[in-house]
Amino acid sequence: MKRIFITGFALLSIFRLSAQEKPADSTAYKSNKLKIEEVNLVSSYYKQNGDNSAVTGGIGTEKLTDVSNTIDVKLIKYGKSGKKHTWDVEVGLDYYSSASSDMVDLQANSSASSADIRVYPSISYSVENEAKGSTFGAGVSSSTEFDYQSFGGNISYSKKTKDRNGEFTARFQAFLDQVKLITPTELRAPGDDSYGTASRNTFAGSLSYAQIVNQNFQLMFMADVITQKGYLELPFHRVYFDDSSVHIENLPDTRLKIPLAVRASYFLGDNFIIRGYYRFYTDDWGLNSHTADIEVPVKLSTVFSLSPFYRYYTQTAIKYFKGFEEHTAAEEFYTSNYDLSRFNSSFFGMGMKYTPLKGVFGLKHFHTLELRYGHYTRTTNMVSNIISINIKYK
Repeated sequence: MKRIFITGFALLSIFRLSAQEKPADSTAYKSNKLKIEEVNLVSSYYKQNGDNSAVTGGIGTEKLTDVSNTIDVKLIKYGKSGKKHTWDVEVGLDYYSSASSDMVDLQANSSASSADIRVYPSISYSVENEAKGSTFGAGVSSSTEFDYQSFGGNISYSKKTKDRNGEFTARFQAFLDQVKLITPTELRAPGDDSYGTASRNTFAGSLSYAQIVNQNFQLMFMADVITQKGYLELPFHRVYFDDSSVHIENLPDTRLKIPLAVRASYFLGDNFIIRGYYRFYTDDWGLNSHTADIEVPVKLSTVFSLSPFYRYYTQTAIKYFKGFEEHTAAEEFYTSNYDLSRFNSSFFGMGMKYTPLKGVFGLKHFHTLELRYGHYTRTTNMVSNIISINIKYK
């Protein structure tokens, strides 16, 4: 846990050196020079445990820890025509250790799979015509770890209604991925320690509409269509058949996903907000799910607020899931990954936001400090905890 806060405060000290006073009338001034609008420094620590590791065929430890650090920088400028140009640059780095991944080699006390680092930079750009209420955006991203490489791109277009109370957004995303084919050691050819690769491509189209109903009530509707094609299993996921033979997980090479969601916020005076979210999901592998989420931020003073939250989730199993030694040789597709099984889960916790008038730690431009803790449980006997810290510079 100590590692998180060292990282967060080290980043904070860097920005302390660059903080400068703004002109008194800066809120009305539209700068033609590129300037920093906002910086978010986020660190988190995640820990989980369970008894249904897919690496060992649906049984065995799911212990995992992850330390994540990201820095997100938003820059803006106004062009000569009055259009607002925004750049958003984010760099993230995760270090995780996984007892289940370590079991790719059942004989090793500690293998290369026991820990890894993931680096995921992204950059996006948008131009907004405030007079017409329209915004065009585009972005690229990547994610790199030992056994997985992903490259992504997206474009989007938003248009506000004439009264500026509604906004329609269309977005298209593409991810072109490469999976390193690291198979369980007992299923490799003798002396073969080389790894091939396989491709996995994902394309997603999204539509959303946000509406300010009145001064207290806001709504947003979202719909996505997601298609995947390529190598959709993982090569180190074992499946044990009913004759005790071991195989590599095998799943179809296409998948169609359709999530539909609605989000609402209701303001109860100046001190209470009720935020609700519901999502229905279905896909052609037979998985259907429902998500219901509620969060109630409570403003306790001008600088301090608390946000208790709770999320309930339930899903059905895909057509190709069975547990340890339940599959048969007659089946074409098979997995014992309990993430694709039938289960219910709960996630609850508390957020804390501190926005002092003189800035966090007396630094004027360090606008907000947020702490958040969540506890997750699901009916497959998996539990996890996450704590995060976010420092916002404006």
